[in-house]
Amino acid sequence: MTTEEKLKHFQDICMEDARDRSAKMLDDYMAALEKSFEEHTADAKRRADMQVAMETEKLEREMNKRLSIAQLDLKREVSHKQEELKDKLFVELKDLLENFMDTGDYQRLLESQVKAAKEFAGDAELIIYMDPSDQDKLQRIAMHHNATIKVSEYSFMGGTRAVIPAKHILIDNSFETKLKEARHEFKFDLGGK
Repeated sequence: MTTEEKLKHFQDICMEDARDRSAKMLDDYMAALEKSFEEHTADAKRRADMQVAMETEKLEREMNKRLSIAQLDLKREVSHKQEELKDKLFVELKDLLENFMDTGDYQRLLESQVKAAKEFAGDAELIIYMDPSDQDKLQRIAMHHNATIKVSEYSFMGGTRAVIPAKHILIDNSFETKLKEARHEFKFDLGGK
C-alpha cells in the first residue's frame, strides 16, 4: 500500500472512529437529555398536582366557611322568626287567659288553688294573695274556705300566691309566673330533628 492509501485508510478509520464516538456521545447526551426531561416533567407534574391539591383544599375551606356563615345566618333568621311567633303566641295566650278570668271555671280554679294551699300549709299560718283584678271574688272565697286572703299590691295577671311565713314557702300559682315559665320552656318542634 502506498503512503497515500495508508493515509486514506488511516483517515477513514479515524473518521469512522470519530463518527462512532460522536454518535455514542450524541446518544449518551440524548439519553441524558431524555432522562432530564422526564425528571423535569415528573417534577412539574408533581408540583402541578400539589398546586391543584392546595387550591382544591383552599376552595373547600372557603366553601365551608361560606356555608357556615350561611348556616349561622339561617339559624339567626329562624331564631328571630321563632321569637316573633312565640311573642304572637303568648300575646294570644294572654288574651285567652283574660277571657278565661271572666268565666265560672276561673272562679273554681281560684277556689281549688286556695283549698290546695290550705291543705299544703296544714296548721301553719297561711296568707293568700289574689290579683287586684279579682278583688270582687275575694270575700266569697275567703268566707267559703275560712282563709286569710289579701289583695296583692301589684298585679300578677290572675291566679293566687300563698305564703307560709313560718316555713318561708311561697306557693306561686299566678298566671304571670306560669306564663313566664311556659315561655322560658317553650320550644318549637320542627319535626325534622
